[in-house]
Amino acid sequence: MSATMADHVVAIAQDMFTAMIDGEPGLLTDRAGDVVLAAPVRAWVEIQGEPAVRTVVATGRETADRIARALLALGPAEPVTVEDLRDALGEVANVIGGNLKGLMEGTDGLSLPVVSLDDTQPGGDLVWERALQWHDAPLVISAWHPDTTTDAKEDTQ
Repeated sequence: MSATMADHVVAIAQDMFTAMIDGEPGLLTDRAGDVVLAAPVRAWVEIQGEPAVRTVVATGRETADRIARALLALGPAEPVTVEDLRDALGEVANVIGGNLKGLMEGTDGLSLPVVSLDDTQPGGDLVWERALQWHDAPLVISAWHPDTTTDAKEDTQ
């Protein structure tokens, strides 16, 4: 997978945020520089095939809560539960991974989303990574060739 594929995935993510989260374009944009995530939350899906590819979406907990609130149409006073957070971030990873799967040849399927609410990150080799921002908060999308011998296969919290 190349930088061109990363560009396609960013466009997919931008379209998804416009349609499902923001209701208007332009709020998910490229971000320059390195990203350090406070209280990281990660969601990923694995595209099964040769080679297998894992798509990971990562952001800070506060931003993940905001995404869940927007995606699930929660009111400002409604709490975001762990289940809400898992549903929302898992759906973001699922939509991005499913669309990436459609761009690839030789794929067999797409795993269910896995969501990590701690600093757990699946093992493997990084293929590419793109730093984005949503409402001035960092969001990172990356693709990995999974290390199937050491991966976390279940929700970690």
